[in-house]
Amino acid sequence: MTATASHTAQRRFAGPRMVVVATIALGLTAPGQTASISVFLDPMIAEIGVSRTAVSTAYMVGTLTGALALPWIGRAVDRYGTRTTMAVVATAFSLALVGLSFAQNIIGLGAGFIGIRMLGQGALGLCAATLVSRWYDKRRGTVLGLQGAIGGGIISISPVILERVIAATDWRTAMHLEAAAVALIVVPLAVLLVRNRPGDIGQFVDGDPANEHASTAEWGMTRGEAMRHPYFWVLVASVGTAGFFGTAIGFHQIALLGEQGLSATEAAANFLPQTIAGTLATLLLGYLVDRGRPRLLLAASMLGFALAVAWGTAVEPGWSALGFGLAIGAAGNALRSIESAMTPRLFGTAHIGSIRGVVASVTIAAVAFAPLLYSLFHDWTGSFRLVLWLSTLVPLAVMIAALVTPLPHPASRPEADTRV
Repeated sequence: MTATASHTAQRRFAGPRMVVVATIALGLTAPGQTASISVFLDPMIAEIGVSRTAVSTAYMVGTLTGALALPWIGRAVDRYGTRTTMAVVATAFSLALVGLSFAQNIIGLGAGFIGIRMLGQGALGLCAATLVSRWYDKRRGTVLGLQGAIGGGIISISPVILERVIAATDWRTAMHLEAAAVALIVVPLAVLLVRNRPGDIGQFVDGDPANEHASTAEWGMTRGEAMRHPYFWVLVASVGTAGFFGTAIGFHQIALLGEQGLSATEAAANFLPQTIAGTLATLLLGYLVDRGRPRLLLAASMLGFALAVAWGTAVEPGWSALGFGLAIGAAGNALRSIESAMTPRLFGTAHIGSIRGVVASVTIAAVAFAPLLYSLFHDWTGSFRLVLWLSTLVPLAVMIAALVTPLPHPASRPEADTRV
């Protein structure tokens, strides 16, 4: 190591700084997340004069189209680095929000949805997760859990803030303010504070000089190699299951819980225990992944998710409804937390952007169909009961696959990464 690099290595470990930046970036994906967009829908419909079905269809098309670009964005993260890619993505995301604010018809809305879903929900979140994964190894699950909990909390409170802003101004002004927040916060943070890898400034993964091998060269499969391994698709299925059924149940929650005797107010209030349980589960599972066997944690979380979905067929007002909210929120977020830590552990970080780009692309595309599938079953049977029971089969199947599918064992993987 050169004298300059040796001197730089003595500086305070920059990993916590990367976690702060990544957490803020994750929180500011909110303008591209369904929860925040939902508060814009009624004002959009009223002003532009389009039907709710048309807007929902444009949103689905925008989500699907945006998801297709994520593998290429992931490749850009690997090729150009998180610092450059995050700055470019945040700038483009801000411009997409401005563009959507000028929409005058369904075509304009559709084009805007493509931009904010691809760049907000997908690309910026991908940059945030990739940044943290490259700075931590032994504590990766813990810091990703912390990032997910705080960033997710920002996303959760965003609809409340945006609803007040829209009420005080209008939806176009609120979107301009979102664009300004992304441009003025994320872009400077990316340019001034982000460093792609510890080795770029003479530091080590986890801030530990024992990880010197990781400061100069990363190990890991290519995207193609990872996609050819069966366990990659187990991980995709796990986060896809959480996203698909979590989105479907959340989208129809008022009607679904209404069938079980809850009022609209009680059904809406059920989002609160889901958020609290999800935040706590993200923190806890991130910690446990670093200290336990994530393969078993993944299977257990899948079983918990299946039981939570089944609970939806028998939930009643009161404590039962509270338990349902806690269970569905905890299990869904646990699965996302485990996958985000297991993917770099099993497949390395050398090409983590490309690999996670595929994960995000597949899962986001699948989520786009979730509300429609539940609607079709409800129209067919007059109830959500059948589709909920059928939905339990998917997490149970993924649970079995998580236990029996062989794990990857690349020769280049450090011994410290075999805790699976």
